[in-house]
Amino acid sequence: MRLATLTSGGDCPGLNAVIRGIVRTANNEFGSTVVGYLDGWVGLLEDRRQDLYDDQWMDSILLRGGTILGTGRLHPDKFKAGLDQIKHNLEDAGIDALIPIGGEGTLKGAKWLADNGIPVVGVPKTIDNDVNATDYTFGFDTAVSVATDAIDRLHTTAESHNRILIVEVMGRHVGWIALHAGMAGGAHYTVIPEHPFDIEEITKAMERRFQMGEKYGIIVVAEGAVPKEGTLDIELGGEDEFGHQTFTGMGQLIGNEIHKRLGYDVRTTVLGHIQRGGTPTAYDRVLATRYGVSACRAAHEGDYGTCVALHGEDINLVSLEDAVDKLKQVPEYRYQTARSMFG
Repeated sequence: MRLATLTSGGDCPGLNAVIRGIVRTANNEFGSTVVGYLDGWVGLLEDRRQDLYDDQWMDSILLRGGTILGTGRLHPDKFKAGLDQIKHNLEDAGIDALIPIGGEGTLKGAKWLADNGIPVVGVPKTIDNDVNATDYTFGFDTAVSVATDAIDRLHTTAESHNRILIVEVMGRHVGWIALHAGMAGGAHYTVIPEHPFDIEEITKAMERRFQMGEKYGIIVVAEGAVPKEGTLDIELGGEDEFGHQTFTGMGQLIGNEIHKRLGYDVRTTVLGHIQRGGTPTAYDRVLATRYGVSACRAAHEGDYGTCVALHGEDINLVSLEDAVDKLKQVPEYRYQTARSMFG
């Protein structure tokens, strides 16, 4: 059997572990070969590929962040218009099944290919942990660890200067990173997209800290956070060419409002892409490897139109339809648990 794989969308710690899991399993268990398409769907459409061998180089990529295949984004219209070319390229390369690794957008593309007759097994990837039908996606644990380390470091400098420090983390539509990092790092307030914030409530929480003698504060803000309607005027950033919302700095906006209302020294740190980079944690390496092994086995067993998923301690298969049915948002009860620690 001859498999193909690619990585699409934003890069993520653990991608190389998935690739390694696919290649080594194909070679060791099935005697199969694997092709990697470069730069995501663009490479598949343009037929830019390379053979992936189970050699010393493949063994060493486990430790590396990013992706050895490169990644990118392709507009959905161009993607769908290229169906015939994609089919031709896969047939010309002798590909029996495709294993795309990516987040919600990539898995939607995978489902569309499966619906159009291409044998596909998906692997869920995103630091945001927002893919439905799986408990966790690899990359999330690394992103939370990076954010938590930043919060840990900011506690001491905030306390030394009697400042309020705001840490803006990734999370376009969901607040999993903010929720976990805020709780692990002992943040005094956490703001997530699923729960519109009241700036007056945040301001009062910070004022209480200073009045009680705790003359500093740490606030974690997910980039996609929004205020309750009518509580704060904001300027939306619109959308990029791929339909993704662009942001105007919610952390900074909240900081400006706190300073305006209380007069305290407020500084904002935006972690940005630092959360995506670097060596994956041990947990993400293990999860990503298990995903790669399971996806390779599923392809050899003909379980197409599926996506590997973590349920408890087990890796199962779910339909691609279930995987992209909706975003996995932070449930209210989880946010209320975090709220118990605010202040």
